[in-house]
Amino acid sequence: MLPLRSVCGGIWRAAVHTVRMSRGAPPYRLLSSTCDGAPAALADADTIFALSSGHGRCGVAVVRVSGPASATALRCMAGFTQRLPPPRTALLRSITDPRSTEVLDRGLVLWFPAPHSFSGEDSVEFHIHGGPAVITAVLQALGSVPGLRPAEAGEFTRRAFQAGKLGLTEVEGLGDLIHAETEAQRRQALRQMSGELGRLYQDWSDRLKRCLAHVEAFIDFSEDELIEDGVLNRVDVSVCDLQAEIERHLKDERRGERLRSGVQVVIAGATNAGKSSLLNKLCQRPAAIVSPIAGTTRDVVETALDLGGFPVLLSDTAGLRDSSDLVEREGVRRARERVEQADLTLVVVDSAHLPSEADRAAAFLREHLTSVLPDTDRCLLVLNKADLLPEKQRQKLDRELRGVSGLPAVCLISCQTNEGLKDFLTVLHSSVKTLCGDPLFGAPTLTQARHRAHLQRCAAALAQYQRYRDTDLALAAEGVRLAVTSLGRITGRVGAEEILDIIFKDFCVGK
Repeated sequence: MLPLRSVCGGIWRAAVHTVRMSRGAPPYRLLSSTCDGAPAALADADTIFALSSGHGRCGVAVVRVSGPASATALRCMAGFTQRLPPPRTALLRSITDPRSTEVLDRGLVLWFPAPHSFSGEDSVEFHIHGGPAVITAVLQALGSVPGLRPAEAGEFTRRAFQAGKLGLTEVEGLGDLIHAETEAQRRQALRQMSGELGRLYQDWSDRLKRCLAHVEAFIDFSEDELIEDGVLNRVDVSVCDLQAEIERHLKDERRGERLRSGVQVVIAGATNAGKSSLLNKLCQRPAAIVSPIAGTTRDVVETALDLGGFPVLLSDTAGLRDSSDLVEREGVRRARERVEQADLTLVVVDSAHLPSEADRAAAFLREHLTSVLPDTDRCLLVLNKADLLPEKQRQKLDRELRGVSGLPAVCLISCQTNEGLKDFLTVLHSSVKTLCGDPLFGAPTLTQARHRAHLQRCAAALAQYQRYRDTDLALAAEGVRLAVTSLGRITGRVGAEEILDIIFKDFCVGK
């Protein structure tokens, strides 16, 4: 039989800090709250400061201070000798150096007393002019205030998590929002930062904790007839439902992860088909060398695109052919490797090499596709150099190759005259949007490989419960405990005390 305290195994160290905070253990000890007469250092002080806006010249820069000595920094730098300013109210003040009393700048100051701040601590923001000299002077002045130190990377957000202001999924959403480069990435990150994904995982976690509490209570107290009939049957139903929900969530074809990191689109095909020309057209700059000499491209050329709000990592590859040249053979190997990893492959074909009859052209393209792709499910056929075909043949091919069985979408284009490029971009955008999904609709999607790994472990642990349910209830309970821990590693919140609370809430064991 498993002891209840075993439920806390594998919890993040950060959760221990959170529990300590919730029990009132003071993480800091502040010896002085005034600038005049302050000691050389504050014992156990841990107040941090950093530039929170972007580096470089800008109109306004924001310097943030967080921690118990924030009020000291405000008094020293903004000249508040008596009471502090009203919370969350911007005041225009002279920002001074506390050592020399020199005026460094004139800007806005805002005071955020705990717990109503981003980090949950006392916090101050200095909104100053964004010149490098001004920023440097203000940061150096803050460094001279007793008890302040420069913040480490991500430390403000870490403190917000430890104070319970943000869950781990919301922290990750905030990071994604900061790094978002396209409209779709912004929407997905904002949705995750709002807590929707975290609430989904927390709901699953709460239901699993209840299941575990009931199983543990049944193991401990069923012999005393203190547990009502049917408890395990309800657990069975709940575990089965949860496992089905998690497995459906995992079958998302990595849409959220693609949207976060970018859709891998690879341009592949034979030599001299116009792959590099297509790359240059799509990125609107000469990113790859274009030459009539076959085999010019020998390595993978990558460029990032914003395709109608969706992030795309576009790769041009070496022409696929047999070669005795060692360098070109390595380029072909890398091209095939990249095609295997692609989310979408643009198979470029020289239209001049196509048979004039549509049936024979379709057969030619099918054979060509099998030589380029291991799987033809995610690809587009791009028939380049359409300007070299007679007008009637071009129209006939365009009309008769659409919707041919066994062929993906066919786009007839010319990189030389731009013919068909607009329609091709429409088809490409639609394909990328299908791969990513709409971040604003439907259930929230997985955005991190970390989430996927823990959810897979969670589903496997629930399968363990079902496997041992009728033979060894202790091992079955261990499966639920592992599932709870796996979800807790996503949300950052799981503990033995939560399980005990549910037991004594749902069962009046011993009153």
